[in-house]
Amino acid sequence: MEPKYKRILLKLSGEVLAGEKGHGFDFNVVNSVCQSVKHLADLGVQVAVVVGGGNFWRGRSSGSMDRTRADHIGMLATVMNSLALADTLESMGVEAVVQTALDMPRIAEPFKKDAAVRHLENGRIVIFGCGTGSPFFSTDTGAALRAAEIDADIIFKATNVDGVYDKDPNKFDDAVKFDVVTQQDILSKGLKVMDSTAASLCRDNGIPILVFNLNEPENMVKAALGETIGTFCTVG
Repeated sequence: MEPKYKRILLKLSGEVLAGEKGHGFDFNVVNSVCQSVKHLADLGVQVAVVVGGGNFWRGRSSGSMDRTRADHIGMLATVMNSLALADTLESMGVEAVVQTALDMPRIAEPFKKDAAVRHLENGRIVIFGCGTGSPFFSTDTGAALRAAEIDADIIFKATNVDGVYDKDPNKFDDAVKFDVVTQQDILSKGLKVMDSTAASLCRDNGIPILVFNLNEPENMVKAALGETIGTFCTVG
């Protein structure tokens, strides 16, 4: 079956990589995620990844620490996650490159759009660390920015729920799931998909978002092949 999308930006939360442990790495989860990314690559899909750092550090919960410094620690956490993903992919025979928004040349390539696109066109997985490289911006915003820069067809946002709801389904039994929403709905209704800066970037640059559950990592393969899963956030 021919994939529906040629180039995907996969947004992973750091918490996903921790599994039930809640902190650090659960390498069973990491392996499972990377196996699905490999499956996408084997189908000919170009995959870029942005990963958060919440399995190691959540800057907004850092108390009285200076916000800029707290966000810099969070950026370093995303690099740890990026390196772990790259190493796991390479152990599976998949070429992977880590690019970071902050220069750390002994560890990763500096982010360069043209180099990232060449890597993707040559079948490598490109993992972007450090978010936008600036404090006060989330890794969701980093994902939206990189998706626009590399001209991704769509953002796949892999979460611990199976789509977008009108309220938290983990807290409210009567939460209603949406099959389709517009990005304007995300902003006007305050739906918990991405922060408003990220949602605005996607809307303004015509990038759709698909939100789905990563508890079944093969969902990303199903989505790439055009199967209906999760919630599709249309441009608008």
